[in-house]
Amino acid sequence: MDEYSRFVDWDKMDVSAQSQDTKELTCTDFHELKQLARQGYWAKNHSLRAKVYHKLISNIPCRTVTPDANVYRDIVVKIIGKRNSSSLPLPEFVDNSLIPTYCLNAEGTGAVRKIILCIANQFPDISFCPALPSVIALLLHYSKDEAECFEQVCRILACNDPSKRLIDQTFLAFESSCMTFGDLVNKYCQAAHKLMVAVSEDVLEVYSDWQRWLFGELPMAYIARVFDVFLVEGYKVLYRVALALLKFFHKVRAGQPMESDSIQQDIRAFVRDIAKSVSPERLLEKAFAIRLFSRKEIQLLQMANEKALQQKGITVKQKRQNVHLAVHAENFKSEIVSVKEMRDIWSWIPERFALCQPLLLFTTLEHGCSLSRFYSHSEGHEPTLLLIKTTAKEVCGAYLSTDWSERRRGGNKLSFFGTGECFVFRLQPEVERYEWVIIKHPELASTGSETENHAKPASSTLSSSSIPSDPSDRLSPFLAARHFNLPSKTASMFMAGSSECIIVGGGDGQALYLDADLNHGRTSHCNTFNNQPLCSESFQISILEVWGFRD
Repeated sequence: MDEYSRFVDWDKMDVSAQSQDTKELTCTDFHELKQLARQGYWAKNHSLRAKVYHKLISNIPCRTVTPDANVYRDIVVKIIGKRNSSSLPLPEFVDNSLIPTYCLNAEGTGAVRKIILCIANQFPDISFCPALPSVIALLLHYSKDEAECFEQVCRILACNDPSKRLIDQTFLAFESSCMTFGDLVNKYCQAAHKLMVAVSEDVLEVYSDWQRWLFGELPMAYIARVFDVFLVEGYKVLYRVALALLKFFHKVRAGQPMESDSIQQDIRAFVRDIAKSVSPERLLEKAFAIRLFSRKEIQLLQMANEKALQQKGITVKQKRQNVHLAVHAENFKSEIVSVKEMRDIWSWIPERFALCQPLLLFTTLEHGCSLSRFYSHSEGHEPTLLLIKTTAKEVCGAYLSTDWSERRRGGNKLSFFGTGECFVFRLQPEVERYEWVIIKHPELASTGSETENHAKPASSTLSSSSIPSDPSDRLSPFLAARHFNLPSKTASMFMAGSSECIIVGGGDGQALYLDADLNHGRTSHCNTFNNQPLCSESFQISILEVWGFRD
C-alpha cells in the first residue's frame, strides 16, 4: 500500500475505510491541530497518519540523551541475537499485560516483543508500564522499520515536559491514575458508578482496568482515533474516552443480566465488541462532551492520590485492599448505619481516603449533645464523616473534607471553609448523594468580581456553583488549596462553624444546619432542583455520630 505497510496485515484491515487521496498537513496552530485531530482529518489516510505521528512525536520535548534508531540497530542483535523473540520472557513491567496484534502480520507481532526488550535495556527506571505493548503495536503500523518505531516510543517515554504527561511508567503513577479515574467516575458517571458498587465486590479493582480498556481491549480503528488526539492534547484525553466507554456500557447494559460472573469481564467484552453499538466518531463525541476538570486540576488530584499512596507505602505492585476490607464487618459498629450502608458511603468518598478504615470519633450517645465536645473530638481529623438519625427515622449525613479547627480563623464570627469534595447524602428513606454547592460569603469569598461583591450573606443564602469559566489559574474546588501551597483565596467554602451552629453546603441546593445543642436541625432545599430534599425541613436529632479515617 505505502512505505509504512511493512508490518501490516492488510487482509485484516478495513481497506474500504482508507482513502488514497493525497493529503498534506501544514498547520502548526495548536487549536487548529486539535480540531483536525478530533475530526479525524488524517484517520483515513494511512500514509498521512504516519507522517503526522512522526511530526507530533518529533516535537515532544525529551531529555538530552534519548535512545534513537541507531541505538536500536546497535543493541537489538546483542539482546535478541538469533533467538526467536517469541521465546524470550518479557520484562516484569509489562507482566500480564495484553499484547494486542492490531492487525499486524507475523513480522509485526515479533517486532513488538523485540522493541519491548530493547526498551527495557535502555530504560531501567521503568517499573510498571502496562500500556507499552499497545503503544508499540499501534506505532508499528506507522513506522518504516523497527528502529523508527523504537525511536518514536522512546521519545514518548523520555518526555521531560512536567506539564505534558504521556504514559505511566511506575506502579505509583499507574495506581494513582486508577484512583484519579475512580474520583472522576464518582463525579461524572454517577449512574454507572452506582451500578459498579451494586454488582462488584471491589469497585476500585474495576476502575484499575481503565487503561486496559483503552490499551488492550479497544479495537484498532478506535484506539488509533484516540491516539490521534492523545498525541495532540495529552493524558486527559485518555480519561475522557474511558469515562465515555463507561457511560456507553451503562447505557447499553443497564437493566440487562450480567453476561459473566465478573463486571470486569463484562466491561472488557463490551469494549472489545464496541463496534456493535458505538462508532469511533460517536465515542469521541461523547468523550469531549464531558465537562471535565482542567489539565491542571487533574494533575493536582493525581498528586494528592500519589501522596496518599506514598504515605501508605504503596509504591510497588501489590494487592490493594478493597472497600469491603476497609469497612470490616467485625470491627465496625454504628447505631445509625449498617456495614453495607457504610460501604456505600465509602464508595462515594475520594479514593485516596477509601484506603482508610472508619474510626468513631464522637457520638451523642456517649459524649452528649454538646457542640463544644463535638468540636473537641473532631478537631485534628481530616476528613470526617457526619451521620445523623432523626426521630422520624430519617438518616442523612455529610462528608467533610476539612479539619473543623479551621473555623477558628474567623475568631468569634461564623467562619467558612472547606473544599468542593464535601457533599451531603441521604440513606433513609431513599439513598441519594447530592452534588456540591458553594456557601457564598462576601467578606471571605470575594475576589473582586461584581457578582461576588453583591453576594448575599452566607447565613441566609446558599447558591449552586460551577467551576470558574477560566480555571487555568485557579485550583479546583474539589481540592484544598493549602495542600498544594497555593493562595488561600483560591479555596472554596463549603463548611461553616461557630459556637452557635454548624452549616454544611452539600449540593443540588441542599444545605444542612445544626443548632448548638445538637438536638435540632433544619435543611435548605433550592426549589430550582427537582430532586428530593435531604430530610425534613425541620427535624429533631435522635443520634449523631462523627467518623474519622484511620490508616
